[in-house]
Amino acid sequence: MSTYRIQGATGEWEVVIGLEVHAQVTSNAKLFSGAATAFGAEPNTQVSLVDAAMPGMLPVPNRECIRQAVRTGMAINAQINKWSRFDRKNYFYADLPQGYQISQLYHPIVGEGEIEINLDEKNPDAQTKVIGIERIHVEQDAGKLMHDQHPTRSYVDLNRSGVALMEIVSKPDMRSPAEAGAYLSKLRTILRYVGSCDGNMDQGSMRADVNVSVRKPGEAFGTRTETKNVNSVRFVMAVVEYEASRQVDVLEAGGTVVQETRLYDPDKNETRSMRSKEDAHDYRYFPDPDLLPLELEDAFLEECRQSLPELPDAKRKRYEQDLGLSAYNAATLTADADTARWFEALLAEGARIQKKSEGEVAKASANWLLSELYGALNRLGRTLEDSPVTPEDGAELLALVADGTISGTIAKQVFEIMLETGGKPAKIVEEKGLKQTSDTGAIEAAVAKVLADNGDKVEQYRGGKEALFGFFVGQTMKAMQGKANPQVVNELLKKALG
Repeated sequence: MSTYRIQGATGEWEVVIGLEVHAQVTSNAKLFSGAATAFGAEPNTQVSLVDAAMPGMLPVPNRECIRQAVRTGMAINAQINKWSRFDRKNYFYADLPQGYQISQLYHPIVGEGEIEINLDEKNPDAQTKVIGIERIHVEQDAGKLMHDQHPTRSYVDLNRSGVALMEIVSKPDMRSPAEAGAYLSKLRTILRYVGSCDGNMDQGSMRADVNVSVRKPGEAFGTRTETKNVNSVRFVMAVVEYEASRQVDVLEAGGTVVQETRLYDPDKNETRSMRSKEDAHDYRYFPDPDLLPLELEDAFLEECRQSLPELPDAKRKRYEQDLGLSAYNAATLTADADTARWFEALLAEGARIQKKSEGEVAKASANWLLSELYGALNRLGRTLEDSPVTPEDGAELLALVADGTISGTIAKQVFEIMLETGGKPAKIVEEKGLKQTSDTGAIEAAVAKVLADNGDKVEQYRGGKEALFGFFVGQTMKAMQGKANPQVVNELLKKALG
């Protein structure tokens, strides 16, 4: 249970949050037409006669869009409604050519479901909470108005008009900015795993309407406001924080919170009023006369279910139980579908090269990916998608360490060369002469010289200052240019120091 509270002059206030997330469905064509959906096309180049609402044009549902909505519902353990219906939501706006939006109000394709969120990144199992999903319905997107192309006119781009959206409506179960952020992040992760939405919030393919109200703890829900089209997890959290504080100030000053639609200004970090909030009757909903109800067959539903991948929660538990990873590493690796896929490719190749089970190479693989590779990519401003090092290259590097060909220290040098050149680890080691030596004669000679040069420290060590052992290891490795097998160095030093 959240302990987040707004401290007002009259005492503590609790915030109540619900999110309506609009997620663009991954498909090559729009919901009711064959027009393309690619991002970044020239304005008005992806508009069919249906999208432009030309007379006599009839919508035809895109099977793939329906399939993706059903798969999404299954991924959140939601009720899938075999019978659903499209409605017309009537309103006039310049980027809505039909004068109405085809949506689903009364009979959505997906009913109630749930998502479990984790609130402690370091210990993902410590603080969990289940957020209810009220529904998922499928609808058309509108076009886009552009106000910055001409000094006195607004232009309309209809490329997005008719693009399929899933509106994923949560229950008002969240009680803090952190919970809202965790919910949106988890939902985005699930959508990306399923492949039903790319989750690119910066491109507008996923955006959230943030519903916020406040109340004294334990009292009835207050009047909510809805902040539209928030396009990042950080901004959603900022909206909750700002809007909750604003409402508390209004109520404590004796005012009334108005149910309205608001906009968020990230530059000023504030919300401002946009229009009064409409109710369903204002849109004059009625069944779309051009579309028959959707009736889903059992074979179609089974096909959808069989196509689902292993989902993040199941994958995280498997990483912990079967691979022996820490809860934190398992959660980090499964938080993004691309990261999980990269890790599994690294794991499979590492197990093959080393002729071991995946469980035997998992910890070293996870630690290298999360520390070495992620650290390097952050430094270079790159992502896994454009990493100069492939999973196969990473597995080869780790195998060279595991079989004693190179030391961990040399591996860091090899890795830097791989980042710069894209070269293969084994070839770099061969060309640079970086192979680790276990030649006891050469190492014994280096040990003897180090001890001879540091006679005072040898006396201190033998007098009980055992912490100096690390100094002798370091000096010996330096003398061997980092190429000595550390295990052999340790053994010979212990023998020489008596």
